[in-house]
Amino acid sequence: MLKSLHLRLTLLYLLAALILVTLIGGSSYYLLLHYLQSSTDLALQHKMVRVFQGYGAPLPAELAAAEQAWNASQAPGIPNIQPELKPQNQSNDEGEGEGEEGENAEESYDAQLAAIFVLPIDASGGLINNPNPYPLPMAPDIEAATAAISYGHDWRTTYLVDGTPVRLLTYRLATSNDPALVQVGRLLNDQERVLDQLLTGLVTLGITSVLILGAASWWLAGRSLLPAQKAWDQQQTFVANAGHELRTPLTLIRAGVEVALRSQTGNEQKTLFGDILQECDHMARLVEDLLLLSRLDAGRLKLEKKLILLADFLPELYRQVGRLAEKRQIHLVLESTQGKIFGDPSHLRQVLFVLLDNALRHTSEGGTIKISALAKGQLVHLSVLDNGRGIPAEHLPHIFERFYQVDDSYSDQPRGNGLGLSIAKALVEAQGGSIQLESWVGEGTKVTLAFPGGK
Repeated sequence: MLKSLHLRLTLLYLLAALILVTLIGGSSYYLLLHYLQSSTDLALQHKMVRVFQGYGAPLPAELAAAEQAWNASQAPGIPNIQPELKPQNQSNDEGEGEGEEGENAEESYDAQLAAIFVLPIDASGGLINNPNPYPLPMAPDIEAATAAISYGHDWRTTYLVDGTPVRLLTYRLATSNDPALVQVGRLLNDQERVLDQLLTGLVTLGITSVLILGAASWWLAGRSLLPAQKAWDQQQTFVANAGHELRTPLTLIRAGVEVALRSQTGNEQKTLFGDILQECDHMARLVEDLLLLSRLDAGRLKLEKKLILLADFLPELYRQVGRLAEKRQIHLVLESTQGKIFGDPSHLRQVLFVLLDNALRHTSEGGTIKISALAKGQLVHLSVLDNGRGIPAEHLPHIFERFYQVDDSYSDQPRGNGLGLSIAKALVEAQGGSIQLESWVGEGTKVTLAFPGGK
């Protein structure tokens, strides 16, 4: 018992652990992604500052702020060398060589700067020259250049023909000489490779974590349910023992009352003993129902499943119940007997007896109860439909709960114990079926059983 609760508790523990693992892994991936993006953008802005300084152009406020952030981010002990870039028309004298040496020195300390390329662009959007010590990976981006002319600068991520992403920063230079625009860019394939490796590691770790956490959650759920399982087993044992112990005294009481009733001549005494017999029968039914529920809960109910031909099974049931319906002046109709199912005939009969007893109890004289069986696809539907009083909607969600009873003070039939429908539901599910109840006040009630069709 408690297996379903054990599984649900395991899934709850596992879900909580997976959420935690996902948050940690997702946060790690996002933090690395954010760091790579922000550091790349900051390096591009720093490179652009050096270009502006090299051409003697006035520095925009946002680049000045970015330069301060770059200087603040440099590790202690690493020189922050800022040589000036020479304009294109300046001669390559000794000072320019020193500038290039300083530029190379700074870039040797920072891989971000070494990966950045510069594209000087004229007013028509063409490339002026290649100031980089390696072939350019791309031509100037015309859309970025057009946007920079309109707005002063432009940020974008574009893609090469082979799909390699490139982060690109374009600025308009406020100088009278070429270049009119400068683009600085960085290939992001190395960053994508790092992110892919991290994602692969996180997925592998996640799968491993699912297996480990699944086993740990199952063990932890079992440990958590041990006291409840022990208490449940003790309760089931008590109910079974109490039921067996109550059978004998109830049988003796009933036998004694029957003997005493036969010797009575007064109507008052007969009525009194008749009430005692009725209560004994009620207690006996309650004990039998409790024992049956105990076996169902413990999974100890023995089912003798076989192929049931409803064309043979239902007419026999109709014949047995028909006499009682006739006595109560209720029309019992057997509409159809299609299909065959694989189940336990005795327990299926018990389920239908419960449903028909409820229908008879809540249907007035002259009413009608219909029994039908229809094959629908892979399922066979058994239904009991009456045109009785019906059940108010507020009771329907609780109708299969144990000891739950709708007020039937209007009925002159012997009272029930509130276990019939819960037993019927448990017996149907034990045979692999399902049960559904629909009811309309003043119109009637329909209970439908669905079983896999037999072969």
